[in-house]
Amino acid sequence: MSSNGPSNPTGQRSRTHLTHTRTIRPRTRTRIATLTIALAVAGVLASNIPAAQAAAPQPRPTHGGKPQCRGEGVDTTARIRYRSDIVIKAPLSTIFTLQTDVERWPTWQSPVLTVKRLDPGPLRKGSRLRWTTPAPPTPTTPATTMNITSTVRQLQRDTCILWSGPAIGEGVRIDQGVHLWTFTKVKGGVRVHTEETWTGAQVEADVPGATKILGEGLEAWLRALKATAEARAGDQPYAP
Repeated sequence: MSSNGPSNPTGQRSRTHLTHTRTIRPRTRTRIATLTIALAVAGVLASNIPAAQAAAPQPRPTHGGKPQCRGEGVDTTARIRYRSDIVIKAPLSTIFTLQTDVERWPTWQSPVLTVKRLDPGPLRKGSRLRWTTPAPPTPTTPATTMNITSTVRQLQRDTCILWSGPAIGEGVRIDQGVHLWTFTKVKGGVRVHTEETWTGAQVEADVPGATKILGEGLEAWLRALKATAEARAGDQPYAP
């Protein structure tokens, strides 16, 4: 959403499309699974999804005790939510540049097929991007592609970014994903915190299943960000 997502943008969110309330079938779950890297767009964890543990950090940007970016955060009313943290042993500027150089996401996140900025200039509040991620074929459905349109709602350099927006594919949609990232220097590196929420009648028909998928996507995004940033910091090749 996320993300995050980005959207009518990642990440938790203003989801504005109509959906059909129905039980999510296996083929729909398969398609939703590919969204999570993209959206990766939550204040409180679902009770059955534990947050990743990390080294004790310095305080993150917060408001009222909740991580936020310039006073905004994920959707506190959303039923689908996940949050996690990772410590990356790389310069803060390297990590933040990787995360905000959105047009190069496909070079280090294989689930991201394409990214297109919808406006010129540096990424900032109000910037919009459209990106795609594949949904593989299932025994009953052909392969499809999810389209995510994200809007940056807040951004503070080397500190945080928040985006949101819908994700739409054949037979599946997330009305609104809101995705928050914060970056905090800690001993030995940078603690990256992410949280995302989803809303929409279709995904809310299976809250535990959607939450699990969201969590898997966010954890994969964190691992990819860590591996790429640490490789770059170690003078290993990085796509220009």
